[in-house]
Amino acid sequence: MIKPYLKYILPVVLPLIILLLPSDSFGIDGLTLVEQRVIAIFVMAALCWVLEPIPIYATSVLIIVFELLLISDNGLWFATNGHPELQGPLIKQSTIMATFASPIIMLFLGGFFLAMAATKYRLDVNLARVLLRPFGKSPKYVMLGIMMITAVFSMFMSNTATTAMMLSILTPVIALFAKEDIGKVAFALSVPVAANIGGIATPIGTPPNAVALKYLVDEYSVSFAQWMVIGVPFVVVMLLIAWILLNKLFPAKTKSIHLDIEGQFLKTPKAYLVYVTFASTILLWLLGGAHGMSAYVVAMLPVAIFSMFKIITKEDLKNISWDVLWLVSGGIALGVALDKSGLAANAVNAIPFDSFHPLVLIVGASMMCLVMANFMSNTATANLILPLVAALGASMTSLVPFGGQVVLILAVTFSASLGMSLPISTPPNALAYASGHFKNTQMLKVGVIIGAVGLLVTFAMLFLLNKLGVVGI
Repeated sequence: MIKPYLKYILPVVLPLIILLLPSDSFGIDGLTLVEQRVIAIFVMAALCWVLEPIPIYATSVLIIVFELLLISDNGLWFATNGHPELQGPLIKQSTIMATFASPIIMLFLGGFFLAMAATKYRLDVNLARVLLRPFGKSPKYVMLGIMMITAVFSMFMSNTATTAMMLSILTPVIALFAKEDIGKVAFALSVPVAANIGGIATPIGTPPNAVALKYLVDEYSVSFAQWMVIGVPFVVVMLLIAWILLNKLFPAKTKSIHLDIEGQFLKTPKAYLVYVTFASTILLWLLGGAHGMSAYVVAMLPVAIFSMFKIITKEDLKNISWDVLWLVSGGIALGVALDKSGLAANAVNAIPFDSFHPLVLIVGASMMCLVMANFMSNTATANLILPLVAALGASMTSLVPFGGQVVLILAVTFSASLGMSLPISTPPNALAYASGHFKNTQMLKVGVIIGAVGLLVTFAMLFLLNKLGVVGI
């Protein structure tokens, strides 16, 4: 158990030590001052997010402020000790500030508007009544139903949008638990866990999958159906493991959940507008390839419609979880700093993967991807690591007996989606954290276990499928 005072000292002392160390202490050739300062900011953020000496959203604000002060082109005077070549590229202040209005923030805002309107017009209650009725009254089976519904939606639409929708359905269910019943923690965590896992099943389920497809071409190509042959069994196994884990860690004291939720769909003009907008937004998210609009553009439609027709008023806006938007902004800003400074790419290149045994390469790259995905966007992580491992996989003949480039890329891609230990790890995590039904440490415990077990399942499944000739070259 860490000493209470250390949680305040470590986030200050360790970054300062990093700033004062010689640049050659990090084992990265040609480390610039910008990259060194990014390391310090990264360490500060990681310690603050894990130890929570300050509110978790405040850590994200600090990230952006320190980036503006220390590594932006309009920050504090940048001392180079007479060696400007050691400075490295500064990041535009507009790029850092833009993280407050990133497209993912707009997606969150649209999700919040949908959830608020659904609650205000009892759409969430009625959806819960309709969708959860087939799963009976036992809490563990109701949770299984929620996880199954969430995972299936996440296979074909944004897992952030899915989480926003499912959390609105979950609200009346959690309200049935007693205040001291930790079973509601399992329910609150089940949605982001299922959303993160479910996206792995299809090529369009999550952005890292789309990144991976860029490198699975020609003789290494994987079709939509082939991906699902690999992804769907993996999702089924991981959902079952996650369901058992949540029931073991947070057993419900409530023995029966009576889902005879009273009420009926409202039939006022505004209610119909909410129903149509809700359904249309989800449909547009599902059919993204048909109409050309991104999920972020679609998310702005309910914001505009609900504001214009006073479905969401200025008083309702005060209830939006702005702290979550700040929280996500900090995670995006950290990813921007790691990417734009060149630190993430240099750190990856500093590891001599090509001299490793093939199995060490697969395991090492996957573990590094998993760790990075917990602290930054899994899409950014995939963008940084996959080009390197794809190049290595194509050039290493020693990988052939283990499935070649395909197995290496799939293992790393799956690992990116398994990074779900912190509220900032994925948008579904941040949305669920906003519900206030669980602590950061509870999410950390579940995320670490699922990540570790998920890696083992990934390796075992890919090894088996390679032996069966389903994957590999």
